[in-house]
Amino acid sequence: MTSSKQKSVQTMKPETAAKKLGVLLSATPAEFQAGVVSRDELNELQSRPPAWLADLRRNGPHPRQVVAAKLGVSISGLARGGVTEPLTTAEIDELKAENPAWLERERSVQAETRKEALRLKQR
Repeated sequence: MTSSKQKSVQTMKPETAAKKLGVLLSATPAEFQAGVVSRDELNELQSRPPAWLADLRRNGPHPRQVVAAKLGVSISGLARGGVTEPLTTAEIDELKAENPAWLERERSVQAETRKEALRLKQR
């Protein structure tokens, strides 16, 4: 007896898709926010991003994890520095140029954390 199962389409909520794409959900188009995203659609968005996605990735506003990565700090380091809202690329560049004391401190904490993680991994 052979059974022919149809392959089910994997879908995800827009929040999950936005996180995987590295963009802020509230900045995406309404039709993206309202629907579900299939695995194939996500792959298509990643391989051939439409103009709105390319623009969001380039200019923001960016979610916390992207802001933290661009500044070279942890997400908790952002919170300690008082950055609680999404930032645009211009705002991130401005922060880098100002290089406030908290940012310098958090970058050194992040560098030490990475150095320690590498040391432990090499053990």
